Amino acid sequence: MTTKYIFFTGGVVSSVGKGVTAAAIGRLLKERGFSVAVQKLDPYINVDPGTMSPYQHGEVYVLDDGAETDLDLGHYERFIDVSLNRVCNVTTGQVYAEVISKERRGDYLGGTIQVIPHITNEIKRRIGLVAKTTGAEIVLVEIGGTVGDIESLPFLEALRQMRIDVGRENTIYIHVTWLPYIGATAELKTKPTQHSVRELRSIGISPDVVVARSDHPVEDELCEKIALFCDVERRAVIPLVTADVLYEVPLILEKLNIGDYLLERFKLEQRREPDFREWERLVQEVRRKKPTVRIALVGKYVELHDAYFSVREALEHGGLALGLEVQIDWVHSSDLEKERGWAVVKNADGILVPGGFGSRGIEGKIRAIRYARENEVPYLGLCLGMQLMVIEFARHILQSDDPNSTEFDRTTEYPVIDLMPDQRSIADMGGTMRLGLYPCQLVKGTRAAKAYATELVEERHRHRFELNNAYRDVLQKGGMLFSGISPDGRLVEIAELANHPFMVGTQFHPEFLSRPNRPHPLFAAFLDAARRRAGIPDRLQEVAQEVPAPEKSAAVVS
Repeated sequence: MTTKYIFFTGGVVSSVGKGVTAAAIGRLLKERGFSVAVQKLDPYINVDPGTMSPYQHGEVYVLDDGAETDLDLGHYERFIDVSLNRVCNVTTGQVYAEVISKERRGDYLGGTIQVIPHITNEIKRRIGLVAKTTGAEIVLVEIGGTVGDIESLPFLEALRQMRIDVGRENTIYIHVTWLPYIGATAELKTKPTQHSVRELRSIGISPDVVVARSDHPVEDELCEKIALFCDVERRAVIPLVTADVLYEVPLILEKLNIGDYLLERFKLEQRREPDFREWERLVQEVRRKKPTVRIALVGKYVELHDAYFSVREALEHGGLALGLEVQIDWVHSSDLEKERGWAVVKNADGILVPGGFGSRGIEGKIRAIRYARENEVPYLGLCLGMQLMVIEFARHILQSDDPNSTEFDRTTEYPVIDLMPDQRSIADMGGTMRLGLYPCQLVKGTRAAKAYATELVEERHRHRFELNNAYRDVLQKGGMLFSGISPDGRLVEIAELANHPFMVGTQFHPEFLSRPNRPHPLFAAFLDAARRRAGIPDRLQEVAQEVPAPEKSAAVVS
């Protein structure tokens, strides 16, 4: 079938929920039997978010092919349960870099390079690559920011042209907007929505659907008003009230019949009846009162929780599978160096140190790791969290504070963590780390192998430094196990301590492959260890005991 395109624009304010809305609608279409992919168009001039501060952009989400992307791609993958690729995140920097490169090669035969048609053609080319590389029948495209942003104009113009290029019958424009609430009069206002739609129409795009986001219930009268003033069908005005459970959004949209409406507009017949029973159980489990485990997340960007978005979600996924409420206590590692925040760490049932870069707060993280080791608190280290676990253990067995990473101390006498050999000649910072999906061979009998219940896994990476193989023997003799190794034997992927309830560090980022209904095995194993420390009974065993054993068949009896 001809590829269908759904374009998402935003109005009034940013961070209104376009990414979650696009992801949820993608899930509705997948449930109806269509193959779906989602693309994010980011107007910033950075080539990708890989060199941006988490304080400015939140986490950098890494795909199988090594692309460093916007965190919205995490929403897309988690909701729709697909694996996306690098063409699914496009930035202004990528577009201009490609066009300028072609101009330097003479590909434009001496022509004058302009925003229209050259920049817009390159944007459209990249939109077209999604279906070609993923095989998606329906491609959802989200533009970052809001209508009226000067950076977004070339992207909006490209989307306007797409309706001409692929046909009106193959395009739908969804405008996600915000309804502000005026406390003094206790009412929602539609005027900002009307203005943003007018701005969008002045560019040449008339939205087919308006998703009206709000923190308060939206009366039918307001929906009729939006339909009238924004020139859309009444049933195409979708009131989307903020949900207390993120994963309820697809269920809310399903009840509002947006999936059926989109297929009707595309003149498509659904291939199967959508089945959301699994999602309904998921949302019910989120709301169910559950025993709580406290996890101290010791990081350096904890003021902005979006910097660790996938870690938060992976913890929630693991907790849901085990029947646990996971309370994340955010601990700034720099505070631990100043003797602040230790009460939170000491009250935790588990300690997690996520990835990061730079020397700020490193010693605070190492002290938290030492506390976990000495007091047998379950510990999970991700990327940098594994490297610091190695440094702390080396300091312990060598009885010296000198072991370190050359990232933080180039003159250290014991460089137990060092720059990867293939990174030493690299000068550029962007997109040059060890990135993407790599295999990991698990060692039988280890905690990691028991968690995965398999021998070979593939995980997503994002790092420049690794465990220095010159120190493997001394660390192993001290009691550290290397339970995951690259198949060529060169790179330690997982380290754990033999004489500890659960102390595991991964060089990769397992959080990127966790899904709401399929938690990552290592997060589940970590939370199970935290459950045991908290003295919480194993709900899964209790459920198994409540289920009666099947009766023996006559054949077995005879």
